[in-house]
Amino acid sequence: MGKSKQIDRRWLFLLIFVGVALPLIFTIGLPIETSKNVQIVYDLVESMPKDSKALISFDYDPASMPELHPMAKALLKHCFDKDINVIFTALWPMGVQMAEDIISQLQDQYPNLQYGVDYVNLGFKAGGMITIQSMGKNFRKVFPEDTNGNKIDELPIMDGINNFNNINFVFSLSAGAPGIKEWVQISHDAYGRPTSGGCTGVSAPAMLPYVNEQKQLTGLLAGLKAAAEYENLLQAPGTATSGMDAQSMAHLIIIIFIIIGNINYWKK
Repeated sequence: MGKSKQIDRRWLFLLIFVGVALPLIFTIGLPIETSKNVQIVYDLVESMPKDSKALISFDYDPASMPELHPMAKALLKHCFDKDINVIFTALWPMGVQMAEDIISQLQDQYPNLQYGVDYVNLGFKAGGMITIQSMGKNFRKVFPEDTNGNKIDELPIMDGINNFNNINFVFSLSAGAPGIKEWVQISHDAYGRPTSGGCTGVSAPAMLPYVNEQKQLTGLLAGLKAAAEYENLLQAPGTATSGMDAQSMAHLIIIIFIIIGNINYWKK
């Protein structure tokens, strides 16, 4: 094969760079088909009446932010749009900061949100399933104060919240253990609360049986694609949509070069 039929690999590198960079800067919004599990999560939140109480646990750290942060942001947007009061907690130490970061990103869009009224961050508590079991008995014994040192009894959002029986639904954003599995075994199995979750793409196969076979999870957001689907349902494209656009463009460019390479091979 002569050199004249070869494509300089630097062109491929350049085109992939441009194909990935542009969608991250300018959202294209390529068509996204909503999967069943994402629709179930959306319908769960959509069905909640005003002033419902949602417990959202941030069970991940910065290593999983690219996948879990976009779905966390989309989920919270949906909750705030529906006037759902959100109680944050975390089974991972860095989960507290993950929740705070999402709130800081949404403050400009929801300037009327009041801490202690519309949302509260109870913080991190070690113990995994033992902590969840204790919350099922009495929230106030596990979290007598929030992350700012405020007494739980003095926060309006916590009025009447004693255990899982006073929570409308539970959602775990999970990168591993402790996470979704522990929450579903207590909040759903023991207390019958609608429980859902979001996980990284690599964790999805282990979580799907809880949705499809055992019916313990009410839907599941799995990976960046699910986050993009949720953004699409909200008609609010964000970083997940941009990320999927970039991934699709990179795949398209690679496929085109594979086709060109095969044409050149058969023409020689």
